[in-house]
Order: sequence, then C-alpha cells, then structure tokens
Amino acid sequence: MATGIVSLGAHLMALPWIAHSLLLLNLILYPVLWVMTLIRLAKFPTRMVGDLTDHARGPGFFTLIAGSNIVGAQLVVLLPESGVGVVLWWIGSLCWMGLTYAIFSALTLKIQKPTLEKGISGTWLLSIVSTQSVAVLSSLLAAGTLPHWKLELNFLALAMWLVGGMLYIWMISLIFYRYTFFRLEPEDLVPSYWINMGAMAISTLAGSLLVTSAPEAPLLNALAPFIKGMTILYWVTGTWWIPILLILTLWRYGYRRYPIRYNSLYWAIVFPLGMYAVCTHMLSEALSIGFLDRISPVLFYLSLAAWVITFFGLIRHIYLQCR
Repeated sequence: MATGIVSLGAHLMALPWIAHSLLLLNLILYPVLWVMTLIRLAKFPTRMVGDLTDHARGPGFFTLIAGSNIVGAQLVVLLPESGVGVVLWWIGSLCWMGLTYAIFSALTLKIQKPTLEKGISGTWLLSIVSTQSVAVLSSLLAAGTLPHWKLELNFLALAMWLVGGMLYIWMISLIFYRYTFFRLEPEDLVPSYWINMGAMAISTLAGSLLVTSAPEAPLLNALAPFIKGMTILYWVTGTWWIPILLILTLWRYGYRRYPIRYNSLYWAIVFPLGMYAVCTHMLSEALSIGFLDRISPVLFYLSLAAWVITFFGLIRHIYLQCR
C-alpha cells in the first residue's frame, strides 16, 4: 500500500522512473505476500482464523483489500492498456465482501471481548481505507479501462465512498473517545494511528475522482455539489489530524524517549503521508483550487523520504534476523 501510493505520487510529480520502479517492486511483492498468506492459511488455519476474529489483529486483514486495489490503481494509471487492473479490482471487491462481513460479524458475536481501551486502535480504520480503495479503483476503471461499465462502476464508487464515510464517523468517534478518556502510554501510541489521517486522505481522493467523473456521469453530476462539499470536509478533517499526530509522535519519541527500532507498523505512517500528497493534488485539480497544489510536492517528498527510511529499516531488520 505504501509503495503503491508513493509510486502514484511520483507519477503525479512527473518522476516516471520512480513511479515505474516502485510499480515493478510491487509486482514482485504483491504475489509473494499472497503466497505467504496462503501458506500460512494452509499450515496454521486455526491460528489464522483466531487472528481474523481478534479485536487487535483482525482489522489488519483489510490490507488484503486495500493492497490489491492500490496495486490495481498503479497498473491502471501507469499501464493503462493492462487488463490486470481489472483482475485486481475483482480480487479487492470479493475480498471486501468476504472480509468485511466476516470480521465484523465475528467481532460482534464473540463472547469474550476486550475493553475499548485495549481493543480499539488505528488499525480499525483500515476498514475505511479498504472500502475507499474499491471506490478509487472503480472510478479509475470507469474513466478508462471499462468505459462500457461506466454507469455501474460510478454507482459502485459512489456507494463505497458513502459507506466509507459512514464507517469513519463510527470508528473515529471510538478512537477519539479512547484518546481523551483513557490513559495513553507510549507503547499504546502505535504508528497505525496515522491512519486517522490516511483514511480521510483516501476518502478525499475517491471524492475528487467522483467530481472529475461527474461531467460525463448524470448520476454524479446531479450530486456534484454534495460530493464537492463532502470531499472538502474529508480533506479538512485529514488536515486537522496532522498537527495532533505530530505532537503525539514528538511526545512518544522525544518526551517519553520511546526507542526507535524497525517495526512493520511504520509503513502505516508512509501510506497516509503519500495518500495526503496524492489526494491534495487531485483535489486541487478537481475543484480548481490551485494554491493547494503547492502542498503536494512537500508531502510527496516527505513520504518518499519516509518510504526510503522504512525500506532500509526493513532490509536491515531482515539482515539481522538472518545472521
């Protein structure tokens, strides 16, 4: 997900060699991760089902959906003639149907449940990211690869965009309540809380694509004022989170001296930064707000730097584990 959005950001910043290099990397990593997931399912089915129905680990499975759709978006944007993006859309959409209802039903019906303080985290917002990723890829396919399904895909994109917004309202209320009414320790402030902003960033991207598609889609055109207003609301909400997240990050690592060592959760910082850069660029184009586009390059290069640091942290971690 992080690699895919930085790749798309590089494309928008007219850096094709970075965009295509990261696409190539994702075309290697994506099938490898699927193979590893299927091996895990075959060898440890009970433990995997246990993770799927766990309040802390279960929402992490939504990355299967978002990852598929982000790689699909890369292919549609960077290799528009490729039909693989359609295949990934099917994978992402079917996984969304299966995982969304399986995870939330299981968490609802469990007898033993954690307290809100222990059970909720930014990882839950991956459900919004995955939902909006379906909206993003549907819009891109409607505009290019599958024009004959434009009406259906635009309706699906609109529906998923609205569902994602409603899910965010429910979940961010619980997260904000956890922030302000329970004690927060440095180990509680995991990097996945950056998805507070990232979920709004991808919602902004999906809304911007709907606005762009509106002139050629009567359904979207009729709702254009509403879509524009909600898209700005999403962007402003995501922007509001950035200073809070920076303050909390400084508190964790600066004031409380929490050790900095590689953790896969750090990719949850890279993705929101990259998504914010991309959504701001697309919003400025969709609504003709030119001055906003001055923000995009700054956030893009910040996300690229974060990607490089995290990637080399991963390489170093693998090296140390193999010694």
